[in-house]
Amino acid sequence: MFDESFIKAARLQEFSAQERLDDEEHAAVRSRPVSALGRRTGLGFSRQGLVLVLLIVLAFGTAIYMGIRNPYQTPPKLGSEPMRSEMLPLAPRGMVPGATAADLFEHSPAAQFRAGADGVVLPPVRRSEHFSESQVLAALTTAKDYVVESSLDPNVLTGEGVRRVRLLLNTRQQEQFDHSLDSPRNDGRHAGTAWMVRFDPARTALADPRVRVNGTLAVHEAGPNALEVVADHVFVYAVRPADAGEGEDAKRNASLFSVRREMRFHFDADDLRNHQLSVRQSSMRAGPMNCADDPSDTLSPLLAGQRAKDAGLAGTDPYARGRSTASMCGLLAASAQPSPDRPSH
Repeated sequence: MFDESFIKAARLQEFSAQERLDDEEHAAVRSRPVSALGRRTGLGFSRQGLVLVLLIVLAFGTAIYMGIRNPYQTPPKLGSEPMRSEMLPLAPRGMVPGATAADLFEHSPAAQFRAGADGVVLPPVRRSEHFSESQVLAALTTAKDYVVESSLDPNVLTGEGVRRVRLLLNTRQQEQFDHSLDSPRNDGRHAGTAWMVRFDPARTALADPRVRVNGTLAVHEAGPNALEVVADHVFVYAVRPADAGEGEDAKRNASLFSVRREMRFHFDADDLRNHQLSVRQSSMRAGPMNCADDPSDTLSPLLAGQRAKDAGLAGTDPYARGRSTASMCGLLAASAQPSPDRPSH
């Protein structure tokens, strides 16, 4: 309770009507002013929020830009480059010599060649600047396997099987390989014979399954991420007419067909792990054959006793090293043919 002295000391003041009206215009709680941007856009977010959004957008744009321009990103796969090929038929000047396969080999430049896979010899294996010894060996071994499968396998030579050759190719090249077999064309890209040596089994049979081989394999780096192997070999096949039968007369009716084949193979790290390769280039000279024959699907050797319908202007020896200067067709040099005058070995 308040005593009388407290009440008398208290000062009481009653507001006038005008004062009460003036007081109602002042709110008890003071509102924060809305920024000019908030009034214009109606968004009402703070300046700090806007700065944060701009920083996020800037960071995202920078990440995209650096992802495009980053000089350290993984280089593109080079193995997808298509295979390029060239083919030079070699026509003989005279009649194709015939005899037994053994006699023909004995009196030919292939007399000292090894037979089959033994003729595809690996060079000494050494590590390179960016690849270990085991990786270099893997490249050389895969290249040898491709040479053997594509040039020496009787099933491939007679057109009966291509699967093992296809499996050695990088998957990025298998589509080109398939097109070359489905629709062969002599266009430098889609010749079936650029991938492998094959004869028409309706016309040509092997008189001896042991193909004579001589050549080299060489390996070098094509950059810090790739190896290249160059295979340069001469293959000599004893062939006969497919309808000649199996008698003694058929054996004496054999002839030799020579193929000089230079292949350039490419390997990336995946190829080395997967025992695969990419064929970059295939260059081939083959004879005796007619220059006008289409060699894109199968090779058509001239057989014993046959003559060429056409011939090139200059002799070309498939055993000779170096690239030929002829563009469309060559003349098979007499030195490349079996001759009874050649001393036996």
